[in-house]
Amino acid sequence: MVSVPDAAPVRRNRLTAWFRRSEAAQGYALMSPTLVVLVVGIAVPLLILIAMSMWTRDGFGFDMTPTFANYERAATEPIFGTLLTRSFFVSGLATFFTVLLCYPMAYYVAFHVHRNKMLWIVLMTLPFWTSYLLRVFAWRVILGYEGVINSAFLTAGWIEAPLEFLLYSQTAVIITLAHAWAAFAILPLYVSLEKIDKSLLEAATDLGDGPFTRFMRITLPLSMPGVISACFLIFIPTTGDYITPALLGGPDGVMIGNLIQLQFGPVNNWPMGSALSIVLMAWIAALALVFLFLTRKAKDQLA
Repeated sequence: MVSVPDAAPVRRNRLTAWFRRSEAAQGYALMSPTLVVLVVGIAVPLLILIAMSMWTRDGFGFDMTPTFANYERAATEPIFGTLLTRSFFVSGLATFFTVLLCYPMAYYVAFHVHRNKMLWIVLMTLPFWTSYLLRVFAWRVILGYEGVINSAFLTAGWIEAPLEFLLYSQTAVIITLAHAWAAFAILPLYVSLEKIDKSLLEAATDLGDGPFTRFMRITLPLSMPGVISACFLIFIPTTGDYITPALLGGPDGVMIGNLIQLQFGPVNNWPMGSALSIVLMAWIAALALVFLFLTRKAKDQLA
């Protein structure tokens, strides 16, 4: 009697051989722990947030009947649109000034520092190792009516009364956000500038380009991936920031994040807070797609 081999080991051997030959399968296997964390930590809470945004508050509980009433309210009540526009405005200015101030720092380290570059990077990011909340309170002391700036100006005789616009204003929020998120701009800018082939700059110099022309034609276009990354890393989180506006913004510095925190906190209207969060994420995603489209189109025209 001829024995028939067991089918299970044969299938197992075939699967093992296929897995060893397939680079895609090995890649997915390496990514599987990360994918599980992303699904559990991001996708599941996002689905819960979307489902909750379609509920309504009913006393101290929630009515789980699906409805778009929260989205209709977010679209029709002027306060929501005003705070959303203010959030984009403040975050946009904070992003612009952060990248503008950090670009020269990253440029200097990438092109003019030849030894101990890592030490320079550590020194530039060292102030950001402290707590975010402590840095916000530090700026509150610096910008206060009796703070460092006003005290110095009063002592020097440059002003007769403290500058009121420094604290509890949009100016204070922009300054603090620009400082608090500077490290997230320096690192991608430095990496992008460091990858630029220095021989291209030497060739441009040999062809007669001056420093400014060389920068505009070679350095800036080739460093745009780092600029774009820095803009995204700053604009997206600062739009929903609520700590800085709460401590330094005052009435004119309240942003959409403060309203969302209010809905999840004292107001106890989680469905409305969920709807505002979804609207904010949708707007940020739309702006990011438009920005990427315009950037790619400009890059194609330069090419």
